[in-house]
Amino acid sequence: MTVKQREEMRVPGLPAPLSHYTDAVRFGDLLFVSGCAPLDENDRLVGEDDVVAQARQVLVNLGKALQHAGANFGDVLKVTVYLLDVGTRTAVNEVRKEFFGDAFPASTLVEVSRLAVPGMLVEIEAVAGLRG
Repeated sequence: MTVKQREEMRVPGLPAPLSHYTDAVRFGDLLFVSGCAPLDENDRLVGEDDVVAQARQVLVNLGKALQHAGANFGDVLKVTVYLLDVGTRTAVNEVRKEFFGDAFPASTLVEVSRLAVPGMLVEIEAVAGLRG
């Protein structure tokens, strides 16, 4: 009997993928969540010129992916945060605290020249550990 190790996930309520990828992939006890954009379920950019509003929408979307897989923010092992302006790190970090609470995942922060959707200021991807 072959055990299925890899499961691709499309998450209800998340914007449509912009290219050839899926929202998340489960492999064994790990969940890899694609970079979440500050888009609502109708593919509209949230929080134009407001990194705090965008970070909040990004983390709402990340939360939907986690919940779909049976996980939560406390299960996140690693995040990678992409910002147009590293100077907004402190504001984004305050939003992260709202969602992660007492959980401190490993983290990488990268400043980039632009992101996939015009007007995006922040994108976050994550790896989570799943139980059972």
